[in-house]
Amino acid sequence: MTMADKDGISLGHDTTMCGDPKVWFPMRVTYSRELKIKAELDRLMIENFIPMTNKLMDADTEHPHRKLVPAINNLIFVHSTQERISYLKQKNEVLEPLRYILDQTTQEAHTIMTVRDGEMENFMRVASMTDNSVIFLDDESVIGKEGKHVQIIGGVFKGVKGVIRRVKRCKRVVVELKGIAGVAIAFVPAVFLREIERSEH
Repeated sequence: MTMADKDGISLGHDTTMCGDPKVWFPMRVTYSRELKIKAELDRLMIENFIPMTNKLMDADTEHPHRKLVPAINNLIFVHSTQERISYLKQKNEVLEPLRYILDQTTQEAHTIMTVRDGEMENFMRVASMTDNSVIFLDDESVIGKEGKHVQIIGGVFKGVKGVIRRVKRCKRVVVELKGIAGVAIAFVPAVFLREIERSEH
């Protein structure tokens, strides 16, 4: 059962009995204002996450440098209730550009996409790295079908669960939030991988 708001947009689960708890909402932001919105959410002490990466700037000039920038344009994850986010979108000018993402994988129309806490924690473990140990993915980066589902049992990414996929000619562990974002770990020794069932992922 889904619950609809006054605009007919619904969450993917019934929150009647639990008082609409905080969940992770992937949200679009217009005109690359995600960092400005993050600053405002931080000020309001609302948990949020933007995957960041160190990008080489002015590579063709005499002063090339690296700058920490959003790895995925116009995307921010917000951990709150739908009620509070919708209220702030109406009352706070800085947060007005936030846009819910609709879940295209469900049969229910106008269902807002959310991410389970466990999935989000797994994704953030990898996507919070800003060095070359991770590769943020676009549609052209991943080739072929999903491989084995694995859990990393050693090293920096111990505990992370993902799928083996071919990225930039090499098989890598990929952590995906379906329909939202994906990130690959550049290298994991095979000895650190344990195959798991799809249901464990």
